[in-house]
Amino acid sequence: MNQSKKIGVVAKELSISVDTLRYYEKIHLLGTIKRTENGLRLFSDNDVTRIIFIKEAQKVGFSLEEIGQLLAFRENPKEAKPNVRALVKQKFTVINQRIDELIGLRDEFSLLTEQCLESEGDCPILTRLESKK
Repeated sequence: MNQSKKIGVVAKELSISVDTLRYYEKIHLLGTIKRTENGLRLFSDNDVTRIIFIKEAQKVGFSLEEIGQLLAFRENPKEAKPNVRALVKQKFTVINQRIDELIGLRDEFSLLTEQCLESEGDCPILTRLESKK
């Protein structure tokens, strides 16, 4: 059964702001949203599923631009598989780079904290933040 829901109901159900839903519509992540005669948006079950897809894709790190691509791929998923794999491979590379950066940051903070404990002079952490690396 396809039941239309007003924007406030959808926002509450999905824990998302009304402004975010309007923004998704504005940047064409949502299809054409039906409206009442007086302009109120009415979201179908398919619209709600699409919004859930968008939010889940954001949770795993896809940008709105990438989500737009993924939504287009949903139209013909079997033929889109190579494109989806390529997009995920790119995302995987970015994630690994970010992990490497975070490990380096963790190691630097560990070293600075150790130096701070042993230092009798200025704080090495503050000194590091004052320098350009």
